[in-house]
Amino acid sequence: MIRINLLPHREAKRKQKQAAFVAMLAAGGVVGAAVVLLVGAWNASRISVQNERNLVLKQASAELDKKIGQIKTLKEEIEALKARQQAVEDLQSDRNQPVYVLDELVRQTPDGVYLKSFRQDGLKVTLNGYAQSQERVAELLRNVSGTSAWLERPNLTEVKVAAVGQGKASRKVVEFQMDVAIKRPAAGAPGQDLAKAAGTP
Repeated sequence: MIRINLLPHREAKRKQKQAAFVAMLAAGGVVGAAVVLLVGAWNASRISVQNERNLVLKQASAELDKKIGQIKTLKEEIEALKARQQAVEDLQSDRNQPVYVLDELVRQTPDGVYLKSFRQDGLKVTLNGYAQSQERVAELLRNVSGTSAWLERPNLTEVKVAAVGQGKASRKVVEFQMDVAIKRPAAGAPGQDLAKAAGTP
């Protein structure tokens, strides 16, 4: 009977399998490491690109903020110039204002009303005068509050019956005191064009 010893052959197969398994593990490790490196490199590239984009956006935002600041400064300068121009126009108008206010009072004072004093305090005028009747005083109030280009908001502060003259020439009249506000007339109103022309070199 022939006997065959298979132990060396089985041992060789087992070692071969172990070697293949070790080689597979090594290959898997290399592949895994390669994948990790590739993913890391890809992520690093994305982070770098995003950082560059963020830097560009930051620079653009800073430039935009700078331009907004320049526009704001320009607007403030324009508003200051407008205010200065308006102040000059108001000063030119105010310089001749008493003349035009007196002219306006002449226009608005009805027959039968006589003004004895005129006092201006800022944008308020105090009038003292006489009228033939209370109806004449009421007419003056209506004229000033309704059609005047330079005067508005009349306020009758005092009204009383007084006597003017002496002896047989004495007669009764209505004595009154009135406060009137001065307003700046619209362009084209009587005296306004003249006021601008007077202040123009």
